[in-house]
Amino acid sequence: MSDFILALPILLFSLIAHEYAHARTALWQGDDTAYMLGRVTLNPLPHIDPWMTLLLPALLWFASGGTFTFGGAKPVPVVPRKYRRYVQGDLIVSSAGVITNLLLALCCSVAFVALALLAGALPGMAGGFAILQRMMSWGIWLNLILCFFNLIPIPPLDGSHLLYHMLPPDLGTRYRQLGQFGYLPLMVLLLFLQPVKNFFLAPAYWGAELLFNLVAAFGIGSTWNIFGG
Repeated sequence: MSDFILALPILLFSLIAHEYAHARTALWQGDDTAYMLGRVTLNPLPHIDPWMTLLLPALLWFASGGTFTFGGAKPVPVVPRKYRRYVQGDLIVSSAGVITNLLLALCCSVAFVALALLAGALPGMAGGFAILQRMMSWGIWLNLILCFFNLIPIPPLDGSHLLYHMLPPDLGTRYRQLGQFGYLPLMVLLLFLQPVKNFFLAPAYWGAELLFNLVAAFGIGSTWNIFGG
């Protein structure tokens, strides 16, 4: 339960930052749809979906015994035809969320080290800094999962937009038609194609291992490691 309390705020902020990045870059590219709907903000309220943002992460957490959680915010509505340059705008807006999550994972790594330095300067508060380090560990892991999960090339995930522009026009049009099935293709992947899902998420595991190894020397005790205690 204590880890859930630490992980949920990190997950919530990471989801909101992901959607904010989409909204902000869409506005930069000439599409004011999200702006007119109040989505160019880090205020969580416009981004929260009760099921995807709150209930699903809680259910996954407790159903997995605290080993896994995931969720999503309300997708930011965009009108690509408003982009000043359609292909460039679609690529920038689609990649903005995953880049944001990757940067947040790196920021959490830096914050992890900074907390260790603060603990050295203020040893009486080491226990509190250790708790914050565990929160940063969740920040590293969850943001890497969000980054690479959203790169899976299945509509409506961001990776589908990136792949679309690499395909010949006719094939790309047929590929985009998968979007009419909503989240069904994605659910099929998650429920029945575990090896394929693991393939796409492998960079998240490699990235987490790399970053955890880099910051391990700065860990306050052993409680920072969400995979090791």
